[in-house]
Amino acid sequence: MNVTIVPHNTEWRHQFEGEASSLKHALWDNALTIHHIGSTSIPHILAKPIIDILIEVQSLIEVDKANNAMIDIGYEVMGEFGIKSRRYFRKNNPQGTRTYHIHVFETGSPDLVRHLAFRDYLRTHPEIAQQYSSLKAKLVSKADTDQDAYINGKDPFIKEWEARAVDWYKTSI
Repeated sequence: MNVTIVPHNTEWRHQFEGEASSLKHALWDNALTIHHIGSTSIPHILAKPIIDILIEVQSLIEVDKANNAMIDIGYEVMGEFGIKSRRYFRKNNPQGTRTYHIHVFETGSPDLVRHLAFRDYLRTHPEIAQQYSSLKAKLVSKADTDQDAYINGKDPFIKEWEARAVDWYKTSI
C-alpha cells in the first residue's frame, strides 16, 4: 500500500471537532480531554489525510466496556495494537478509505505526554515541523515506498525530536 501525503487542509480541524463530539458521546464521562494530534493538527506541513485523535480517559476498563458504542459509530476495535496500556480504534469512510485513528490513554500515561509534547513542539517550532514535512516528502517520493518503509523512515526523526519535545514540554507546563 503506497502512502499519500497532501498539503495541510484547514478543514481537518473541523473534521476533528465533529468526530470529537461523537467520541465524547460514545465514551461519556470517562473521556476527560480529546486532542487533535498527528500531522493533520500541525499547520503548514504535509500529512496523510487521516485525522489522529488522542483521548485522555480515567479508565481503560471503561473504554473496553464502550467497545460496542465505538463500533456503533463506525470504529474497528484494535485493542492495544502494539502499545501497552493504549486502546486503539480506526475508522474508514464508506469508500473504504481510512479517515480516523483513535489513541486512548489513561491520565498520566507517558505515551499521552509524548504525543502531546511532539505535537506542541512542532506547532511551536515551525522550522522543525518543516524538516519533518520535508522528510515525509522525500520518503514518499521514492517509487518503492510503502507504508512500512514510510513509517520506518520517519522513526529516527520522530524519536529524536520526541525526546527533545518531552523535555521541553515538562519545563513549559
